[in-house]
Amino acid sequence: MNSTSATISPVTVLAGAPAERGLLSWVATVDHKRIGILYLVTTFGFFLVGGVEALLIRLQLAVPNNTFLKPETFNQLFTMHGTTMIFLVVMPALIGFANYFVPLMIGARDMAFPRLNTMSYWLLIFGGLLLHFSVLTGAAPAAGWFSYAPLSETPFSSSTGLDYWIMALLILGVGSVAGAINMIVTILTLRAPGMTLRRVPLFVWMIFINSFLIIAAIPVLNAAIVMLLIDRQLEAHFFLGIQGGSPLLWQHFFWTFGHPEVYIMALPAFGMISEVIPVFSRKPIFGYSFVAASTVAIALLSFGVWAHHMFTVGLGHTADLFFAAASMAIAVPTGVKVFNWIATMWGGSIRFTTAMCFAIAFIIQFVVGGLSGITFAVAPVDWQMHNTYYLVAHFHYVLFGGTLFGMLAGLYYWFPKMSGRLLSEKLGKWQFWLAVLGFNLTFFVQHLLGFMGMPRQVYTYPDLPGWGAVNLLSTIGAFILGFSMLLLGANILWSLLRGQPATDNPWDAWTLEWATTSPPPAHNFQSVPPIRGRRPLWDLAHPSQTDAKNATATPPGESAPEKNKALMIVFIVSEGFFFLMLVIAYLYFGRTPGAGPTAASSLNVGRTALFTICLFASSFTVWRAERGFKRKDRAAMNGWLAVTVLLGAVFLTGQATEYWGMFERGVTVNTNLFASSFFTLTGFHGLHVCIGLIALLIVLGLTRRGEARDFQSPALATVGLYWHFVDGVWVVVFSVIYLRLLL
Repeated sequence: MNSTSATISPVTVLAGAPAERGLLSWVATVDHKRIGILYLVTTFGFFLVGGVEALLIRLQLAVPNNTFLKPETFNQLFTMHGTTMIFLVVMPALIGFANYFVPLMIGARDMAFPRLNTMSYWLLIFGGLLLHFSVLTGAAPAAGWFSYAPLSETPFSSSTGLDYWIMALLILGVGSVAGAINMIVTILTLRAPGMTLRRVPLFVWMIFINSFLIIAAIPVLNAAIVMLLIDRQLEAHFFLGIQGGSPLLWQHFFWTFGHPEVYIMALPAFGMISEVIPVFSRKPIFGYSFVAASTVAIALLSFGVWAHHMFTVGLGHTADLFFAAASMAIAVPTGVKVFNWIATMWGGSIRFTTAMCFAIAFIIQFVVGGLSGITFAVAPVDWQMHNTYYLVAHFHYVLFGGTLFGMLAGLYYWFPKMSGRLLSEKLGKWQFWLAVLGFNLTFFVQHLLGFMGMPRQVYTYPDLPGWGAVNLLSTIGAFILGFSMLLLGANILWSLLRGQPATDNPWDAWTLEWATTSPPPAHNFQSVPPIRGRRPLWDLAHPSQTDAKNATATPPGESAPEKNKALMIVFIVSEGFFFLMLVIAYLYFGRTPGAGPTAASSLNVGRTALFTICLFASSFTVWRAERGFKRKDRAAMNGWLAVTVLLGAVFLTGQATEYWGMFERGVTVNTNLFASSFFTLTGFHGLHVCIGLIALLIVLGLTRRGEARDFQSPALATVGLYWHFVDGVWVVVFSVIYLRLLL
C-alpha cells in the first residue's frame, strides 16, 4: 500500500517520481504519466471555461425575448463553447488518459518518442491560448464551431476572430496528429513479451484504432481550413460562391472530418467502459473479439456517412439513399458493443461503485443518443429535424451523456493508480446523481423543443406555447449539471489532500497497470509479470486457469530504426490524406473552368517534365545512398546524398521559374479558381520538398563529420522514406495537373 503523507501537496502526490520535484520538473517533463496528468488538468481548466460559456448561453435562452446577451456575443459564445469542448476538452482529455495508461497497460516504460509527446502537449496549450486570445482582442470567432462558408469568409466575417480560430485549430491539429502517430508506434513496437495485439486491453485497442482515425480525419480538416485561410488572407475563392467557389465543398470537407471526429471522441470512452464493466462485474468482457472487430468496422464506416449532415442541401435521391443506408449500417457495430457490455454484466457479481454507476449511465444515455441519431438517417425526418434543438439533444447525448460519462467512469476507476488515493465514494455518488439529473433535465427536454420546431443557433425566441417553460427547465438542469462538475473538482482536491490511501490494486483488477505501485515510479515497473492471456494479473493469481495457456508470439523490439521507420510510415499516411484533399479540390474546380487563365494557357508541360525527371531520379540516388550505408561505404553514401540534394534543388528551381513566369503574366493565387487550387497544391508539395532537402542536408552534414554511428541508420532510412513519399506525391500531382493536358 502506498502510504503517501497527507501533508504532501497535490502536485507531489500526482508526481509519482520522488526524484523530480518542483514546478520546473513538470514544465520540462517527458514522463508519459506526468504529461497525461498535465493533459487532464489543462482540459479540466478549459472544461470550466466551456461550461461557463454554456451557462451564459442557457441564461440567455431561459426566457423568451431575453436581452441578457447581444446577438453577436451569443454567436461568439456559441462558437467558443463548441470549439472549446471538442478540441480543448474531450479530445485532449482522452489523449491524457491514453498518455498515462497505454504504456502501463502494454508493459512499456514510456511512449516511443517522449519529446514528441511533450511537444504535443505544449501545442495544446499554445493552440488553446491562441484561440482564447481572440476574446481579449474583442474579435472572438462567431461563425459556429463548424464555420460554414460563406459566413466564415471575409465579406461576412471581417474581424480577425476566424483567423485566430483557423490558426488555433491548425496548431491543435498538428499536436493531435503527432500524438496519434506516437501512440500507434508505441503500441506497435513497445509491447511487453507475450502482449500480442489480440491480448492488449480493449482500452489500448480502442486507442490504437482511434489513432488511425485521427491521422486520417484531422488532415482533412487541416486541408479545408488552410484553403479557408488562403481565401481570407490571400483573397482566393475556394468557398466564396459569388466568385465561383463552392460553399458546399466546405461542408463536404468539414463533415468528412466531422463524422469520424464523433468516433474519435467516442472510441476511447468505449475502451474505458470495456475496462470498468468487467472488473466491477467480476467477469471477463463478453466477446472480446467482437468488441475489437466492431471498432475496426466503426472506423471504416465513419468515413462513409458524412453527407447525412447534408440531406437538406439537395444532393439528390441517389446520394441520400446511399448515405442513409451507410448511417443505418454504422449503428450495427456500435450496437454490438452495447450488447457485449450488457452480456458482461448479465449474471455477474456487480459492485455499484461510482465508476460502475457512471459506466451504466453511459450505456443508457449513449443508447438514447444513438437511437435519436438513427432517426437522422431517415432523410424525410432529417429534413424536419435538421438544425433544430432535436439535433442539439442528440449530439449532447452522444458526447456528454456518452463520452464524458465514460471519462468520469475511467477517472473514478484509475484515480487511485494516478494519485495513490481513492476518490470519496460518498461525494462521488452525490456527484453522479446530480450529473444524471442535471444532464437529462438539460438535454432530454430539448428533444421536445426540436419537435416544437425551435431552431438552434438563435439567440432568442418568441413567446410561443411551451417554448419558454421547456427552455427554463433546460437552463435549470444546466446549472445542476454545472454544480455536479464543481463537486467533482472538490472531490479530487479533498482526496488528494485527505483521501484514503489506495493499495496497488484496490479494485482487484486484471490488467498490467495494476501490477505496479500507486502511483507508479518513473520507470513504471520493477518487472512485468508473464503475459499468457488477456488478464495477466488474474492469470498470475490462477496459474491453472489462464485465459490462454500457450504464450506464443513475442512483440517487435524497440530499436531506434524500427521506431523511426514506423513513425515515418504513419506520418506519410497522414500527409497522404492532406494531399488527397488538395487534389480533390483541384479536380473539383477544374470541372467548370471559369473566366481567366487555365492550365492549358498557363503551364508548360515539356519544361516541367524535365524538372520532374530530376525529382524522380532523386529517389534512385537516395536509394543508392542507403545502399552505400549498408555497405559501410561512407564516400559513396555521401556522394549519392549530395547528388540527391542537387536534384531536389534543381526541381525547386524549375518550380520557382514556373511560378515567376505565371506572376509576370498576372496569374496569382487570387486570379481565379484554377490559380488558387494550382498554387495551393503545388505550393504545399514544394514546401514538403524544402523540408526534405533540409533533412537530407542535416544527414549529409552529420555523415560527413562522421558523427553518431547509431544515429545515421535510422536518420537516413527515415529521411529516405520521406523523400520517396515526396516523389510519389509529385507523380499524382504531375499526372493530375500536367499529363491531363495531353489527353
